[in-house]
Amino acid sequence: METDRIVLRRWQETDAAALFRYASDPEVGPRAGWPVHESPEESLDVIRTYFNNDATWAIVFKKTNEPIGCIGYYTHESSNINIGENDCEVGYWVGRPYWNKGICTEALRLMLEECLHVKHFENIWADHFTGNPASGKVLKKCGFVDTGLLNKCSRLVGGDKELVKVFKYNGKDRLSITAKIV
Repeated sequence: METDRIVLRRWQETDAAALFRYASDPEVGPRAGWPVHESPEESLDVIRTYFNNDATWAIVFKKTNEPIGCIGYYTHESSNINIGENDCEVGYWVGRPYWNKGICTEALRLMLEECLHVKHFENIWADHFTGNPASGKVLKKCGFVDTGLLNKCSRLVGGDKELVKVFKYNGKDRLSITAKIV
């Protein structure tokens, strides 16, 4: 899937150095609920263990052809929040040099295309730590609404201490982006 600036593609083991470059930043992982990566070998293990599936994509910046973040969805069984059996939860992050540039918004719109038109999920959910309002802005730009629910997510690092705000895709704003599978 792609836009003019990014491509969403499957993670490759050769992406470990790029993943480490951004995932070792102490400002990135904790905002998304995972620990800071300590070595390129740990990043490789994350690719092999957590990113090697049909629901997780690398966000690749076309200018550099480098993965700069990650996006994916979780089904009912693996979601951080209580969702229906035919629903999914989306999650995303990008490296700090790419914050506030619209990259997450573009990636999320592509992911919504996948979730709505390819996977045919009934409802799409998302959440973000209350201390990360920028993620909430991305969700709102993409047609999600704040449900007013606050939740603890023990699966996330820090999720048993800091609450997450729960959002739901409103379904009224059907997307017009044409996604291309790459």
